[in-house]
Amino acid sequence: MIVLIIMFTSELNQRIIQFNPWLVQSGGTKALPAKYLPAPYIHRTAEAVSLETTRALLVVGPRQSGKSTLLWHLLQDIFPHVLFLNMEDPLFRIGFKSSFDLMSLIEKGYPFIRAIFIDEIQHMEEAGLFIKGLVDAKTGFSVFAIGSSSFDLRSKTRESLAGRAQRTTLYPFSLQELLNNEPPGSAAAVLASIDRIVTDQLLYGSYPAVHLAPKRERKIELLNDLVEAFILRDASDLYRIKRVDAFRKLLSLLAIQTGSMVNLSEIASLCNTSVGTVSSHIEILEESHVIKVLRPFAGGKRREITGAIKIFFIDNGIRNKLLNSFSEDFSLRADAGQLFENWAFTELQKNMPFLGSIRFWRSKAGAEVDFVIEYGGKSFGIEVKFTGLTQPRLSKSSRSFIDAYAPERFALLNRSLEEIISVGATNVSFITPATFCSWLQGIFAS
Repeated sequence: MIVLIIMFTSELNQRIIQFNPWLVQSGGTKALPAKYLPAPYIHRTAEAVSLETTRALLVVGPRQSGKSTLLWHLLQDIFPHVLFLNMEDPLFRIGFKSSFDLMSLIEKGYPFIRAIFIDEIQHMEEAGLFIKGLVDAKTGFSVFAIGSSSFDLRSKTRESLAGRAQRTTLYPFSLQELLNNEPPGSAAAVLASIDRIVTDQLLYGSYPAVHLAPKRERKIELLNDLVEAFILRDASDLYRIKRVDAFRKLLSLLAIQTGSMVNLSEIASLCNTSVGTVSSHIEILEESHVIKVLRPFAGGKRREITGAIKIFFIDNGIRNKLLNSFSEDFSLRADAGQLFENWAFTELQKNMPFLGSIRFWRSKAGAEVDFVIEYGGKSFGIEVKFTGLTQPRLSKSSRSFIDAYAPERFALLNRSLEEIISVGATNVSFITPATFCSWLQGIFAS
């Protein structure tokens, strides 16, 4: 028995060195290996988080959205005093069943460690308790953890980490993040950059590897890898979905119906499965950061739809890959409006404060507003039009919403017109992608 324990301990130490070669390098390496920070590095808004030793930092989000790159960027200043563990490795899961096991190993072998970086922590059975133990021990080092799916982490960490962790969700690149990476130029050059970036986002989305790929063919290849290797692999391996064919069919149907109200009974029939199964699959997709379910805004008016849902994709590229639709001629695409609306949703999601929420509004008479933002006890409406407006005209639906709720601010996102008018007490802004982010920051600061 003692021999087996010694052998296991030796194997565990070897695996640690395999993942952390800098821990034993003579003289210690000062520079973070280039493979951890791709060039060019695009700065993320999430870098504004504070690095603490009293609370852990938990970063969740879609696979391949840049979570590891973000944390390595934050850890540059204290490298090489970093211990990296990937909990997808069964040896680490067995060897570190409790935080005490890890702290004991650090104390005996690596007392110079100043930060622990735990990747794929959702694979641990007691992820929350593990992080809680590290934080409560007050060891003096920082704790960083990454989880690709909040489906498992939600139940595992909700209570255990109350007050012990700051959480942030990292999505694919936002327009503002990409624009900040552009070289300075004239106003005309900035507008040209915005048009180029938005066009790319509409078609191929904003996953880091996809965005940085130089050619169209490579972008589509990487999107295919994301769909097949991550979404569908997780479906069969991580979530044990038996009928992957029905799961794939569901994804395609949701892609077709992006931004439309979803009839679960109809989808279940087309997938040859039950409504309960479809609902369960949708929950998995949402918790895996593939889609987002939007529920109706219910402001207390009797003539409103309150039970329907809409579904948007977190990334346009994933949506387009599911339909194998990458035509760059938007004038010939019947779904151009859907693409622009889904893009607007992704930007809303990436800029939304923790306490904010996104809904849609629809009356029983058919009046509809694409997005209603609820934040700070106020509601703000957004209508999205994939057209180039020349005059500040509002639709009857928008006016119905304004008449019913008199929001402080309302916006109509379009491709050309920027103007401000007043409708009663409501400030109505006609905005373009170039001013979308600043309009959002304005309402969040109000």
